[in-house]
Amino acid sequence: MTQASNGGLAPSLLIAAACAVLGYALGSLPVSLWLVRWRRGSDVRASGDGNPGAANAWKAGGWRIGVLALLLDVAKGAVGPGLARWLWGVDGWLLLPVAAAPVLGHATSPWLRFRGGKGIACTFGVWGALTAWLVPTTFGLSLSVLLPFQSVSAWTVVFASGITLGVLAVLRAEPALIVAFLLNAALLAWTHRNDLGSPPRFAWPRRGRRG
Repeated sequence: MTQASNGGLAPSLLIAAACAVLGYALGSLPVSLWLVRWRRGSDVRASGDGNPGAANAWKAGGWRIGVLALLLDVAKGAVGPGLARWLWGVDGWLLLPVAAAPVLGHATSPWLRFRGGKGIACTFGVWGALTAWLVPTTFGLSLSVLLPFQSVSAWTVVFASGITLGVLAVLRAEPALIVAFLLNAALLAWTHRNDLGSPPRFAWPRRGRRG
């Protein structure tokens, strides 16, 4: 590891730990809950599937609140990893806790008695900070292409995660980044665990029959 060879491993460990703590703290902020409560006086968890995330903020508070919640969820995922990687030069295996912390914070928020959202928007923020366009574009396109053909959206997330891992492997990304995304994918599978009890159901387009 570069930091070790330069005698800078200890400061890098401290920076990585600090960025992981910051990432968890920011990730844990239930912005969708607060925005909907502020604008509508209602609980976002009463909408949709009960998930305190941006999709239900859109349903409960309208598109403006939904978009703002989405942007804030992406931003809170990006801050810790972005500071660690681009400001302080943390790399290699020290990025694992930094990458995992925001999504873990979003999913296990102390503000919500260690319950939280599913972490997809937060994932885009984390990986935008770590890989710029690569992972967000691959993951986002995979979700968009698969979603119309898969009636269980949780499995869409799993399959899109697998495609993204495959792309990282083909492009020979840093092993630490591949493992970090694998850990992120495991967290997403955990947050979607209730829906993964159902098997994948592909909804292929069908031609209508003439009566």
